[in-house]
Parts: sequence; structure tokens; C-alpha cells
Amino acid sequence: MNPFFERDLRLSRRQFFGKSATGIGMLALGGLLEREGFGATFQGVKVKGHGTPALPGLPHFPGKAKRAIVLWQGGAPSQVDLFDYKPGLFNRRLEELPESVRAGTRLSTMTSAQGHYPILPAIKPFKQYGKSGMWMSEMLPHIGSISDDICLVRSMHTDAVNHAPGVTFFLTGSQIPGRPSMGAWATYGLGTMTDELPSFVVMTSSDEKKTCGQLFFDYYWGSGFIPSKYQGVQFRSDGDPVLYLTNPPGVSPELRRGVLNDITELDQHRLADYGDPEIETRITQYELAFKMQTSVPELTDISKEPKSVLEMYGPDVHKKGTYAHNCLLARRLIERGVRFVQLMHSGWDQHGNLDTQLALQCRDTDQPSAALVQDLKQRGLLDDTIVLWCGEFGRTVFAQGDVNRHDAHGRDHFGACYSLWIAGGGFKGGTVHGETDDFCYKIVKDPVGVHDMQATLLHQLGIDHERLTYRYQGRDFRLTDVSGEVIPQLFA
Repeated sequence: MNPFFERDLRLSRRQFFGKSATGIGMLALGGLLEREGFGATFQGVKVKGHGTPALPGLPHFPGKAKRAIVLWQGGAPSQVDLFDYKPGLFNRRLEELPESVRAGTRLSTMTSAQGHYPILPAIKPFKQYGKSGMWMSEMLPHIGSISDDICLVRSMHTDAVNHAPGVTFFLTGSQIPGRPSMGAWATYGLGTMTDELPSFVVMTSSDEKKTCGQLFFDYYWGSGFIPSKYQGVQFRSDGDPVLYLTNPPGVSPELRRGVLNDITELDQHRLADYGDPEIETRITQYELAFKMQTSVPELTDISKEPKSVLEMYGPDVHKKGTYAHNCLLARRLIERGVRFVQLMHSGWDQHGNLDTQLALQCRDTDQPSAALVQDLKQRGLLDDTIVLWCGEFGRTVFAQGDVNRHDAHGRDHFGACYSLWIAGGGFKGGTVHGETDDFCYKIVKDPVGVHDMQATLLHQLGIDHERLTYRYQGRDFRLTDVSGEVIPQLFA
């Protein structure tokens, strides 16, 4: 077959409409409107340009949310100590977890061959928060203060028991790297709301002492086999958030603009000859990079934020690269039209330092997480913004290590049950979904799998998870693979 004819047959819907007269006309009109000052406005912040349209037919139905923020707690927070209140365990401290309870549950190799499985209750007391009376650890007073705004899911489960496969599974739908991430699927299907900033932004942080050895791989926010322009753009913690935003000495903005125009013209000729979507990506990314020279410095300058807002996020908000600073930037990104923000924070992998590290990790993340929800709510953005707080799995109810030493024991990975919470975006605040047994070991009511949660999040964005697909190597792929059910009980 003629390769150029084959290329035309394989045009995606977006490419077809983008190359049609209507698509070109709308792009031209968008450019004219932008120059005339008709960009969108979020809470008084001007969003320049109009971004790119959604795929034809999307959203599939009116979504409650337009955008999402993922607060990723890398290393797996302990649901036993933070969210899943089991008062009966205190009288069973250091008793052997019954074999009848443990039977049939997958464990990691670090504890599957342990000789003893002593029960370790929550290391700090729980208390009730809000009008809903939601039980959470006293180590999370700020998240507790927004309990009436969050939906707490206590019945999550996953097939993974190791970090990288667990993170990859939740964020891409497969334990094997190479699939598009949630943020890539969302921006591919729904398009972008601004052309001044990336539609999908990622920021990383870690606990101060870097006790968690897990790495953040770029395929956690990659685009897999869909065009690479949909992958997340990582903002750095040190120096310029994005490399090469500043022109070299002697290069004026006008000269830079002229060079980019010439490069774009050459790329357009190449695109017309070969139809390679990566050439199109290169064109759009060069253009975005030029605009970001203005938009990113303004975005990251928090000096004009009110003192009350800065205090709400806590003292670390002034330190670049911290979780608190990134939470504030997440709000600023959202209100400037960014579709998907993913904050990746590590430090929760507490195998041998639970007594010393868990409280520190809560201190670093509790206040900023709650502040982000409160900030969005005060600005009228929470109703159509999903905020998801989660990790890759949970932790065992039994102890790992030497329980007689406060600095030498913790909990192992556990995928059979764990907890996460969601705020905004049409989710029902002040509610608890799902239930585990008295040992916090098995789910006894309303289980929620990873693909179920992905389907539910996409649903709130107006996407039918079974209909948003991409054909690759002869198969139609989707985020939820071949499973997943929307959980309507989570909706307001």
C-alpha cells in the first residue's frame, strides 16, 4: 500500500477536523478573538487564548467537573493509622493476627514469610470531625476540618503490592509501563482551556529527610502511545520551573519569535509530507514554550497572594519545591485554565520508622491539602474541580520489624484494602463509602477497584470510560482496560 494513502486512512478524528476548512477557520477566529482580548476569565485571572477543542462527541454528557488535581501520596499512607477507625484493635495489641483472617490475601515478599504477625493498632488516637462526625486520626486536624467537604472511600483495593506497579496501575490503568496516564487521557479527550500554559502539569516533592527511596518515573504522567503533546509537563523544584524559558544573552523576544516562525514553517512542510503526529506536537510545543516565557513567571510569583491565603497553606508555602508551595501553585494553575494537575509527594513508605515518620509526614501534607480545598471553595472553583488524595495501596494491620523498638518497626505494603478521599467535582461531601472487617484486613461492604475509581473520575469529567479509546497496534485501548464500573453512590 502507498504509505501516504495509508497515512490518510489512519488520520484520527481530531487530525481530520483540524485539517478541515472548519477547523482551520475556527483556529483563525480564535487567534483573532485572542488579539481582541476575548479570552476567558477565571476569578479575575485572564486566561488568554482558547486552547484546543475536545474530540468530536466529547464530553459524552455534561460533566460536573472541568478539571482535576491529584494529590499523590507516594509510598502508601497507612489507612490503619489515619482513616479506618478500628477501636477493637486496641485490646488486641500484639496479639497474633488469626490465620483465618490472613488466608488468601496477597502480601509482599518482605512479610509473606514472617513467622509472626502481631496486630498493631493505630499509633495515635482517632477523633470525630465535622457535622458528619467522620472518624480520622488526630494527626490530620486540617483535613478533619474539611471532612464535610470530602468523600472518604475506605474500601479501595488493588492487585499491586509493590510501589512502581501500584502507582503505574492507578495512574495509567496497567501495572506495566507504556499506557497513557489519566491526565493524558483527560486532555486528549476534552482538549485544553488555555494555550498559554500546558494543559497537564506535574510537580514533585519529598519529605525533608527523603526517607522514602521510591522514585517518580516520568511514565507516571506520560502519554504512552497517544501523541506526546498530551503528556504532563513537569515543573522543576529548583531554578526555573521549566528549562530554557529565558532567552540567551543577546537574543531578543522579536528574534526568538522570528526563529520559531521559520522552524514552524519548515515543520509544517514536513507535516504535510508525512502526517506524523509528533511533528504536530513539535509545532505546538515550540509555540507553547514561547508563550510560557511570559505566563510561567507570572504564575510562579506568589508575592501578590493575600497574607491570609499564604498563612492558610502553612509556613512551607514560601519554600519552592515543598508540598505546600506546590499546592498553592496547583490552585493558581487551575484558575488559569490548566485541565489536570498532578502533585507527586513521597515519604509514606514507613516499613521501619512508623512511630517517628508518620506524624512528620502528616504535618507536612495535612495543612496544605486542606488549604487547597478551602482555597478552591472560597473562589468558587471547587464545584467543578476534582481534588483526589490517594496513594498506590495501603499498609498492613500487623507490624513489620521489631515492635519493641519505637524506631525499628512499621507496616508493610497492603493492597487488599486501603483508603483515599475526594473533594469537589460533584462528589458527595461528608460521606464515608465502604467498610472493612474488624481487623482492617478485608473489605466487607462496597468494594472499589482501581478501574472503578478511574471510571468514576472520568464520569465526573463528562467522559464515558468505555467510549474514550485510542486504536494502537490493532486494538482499541482505554484507561480502564477491559473493566471498571462507575460508583454513583459517591456522587452528590
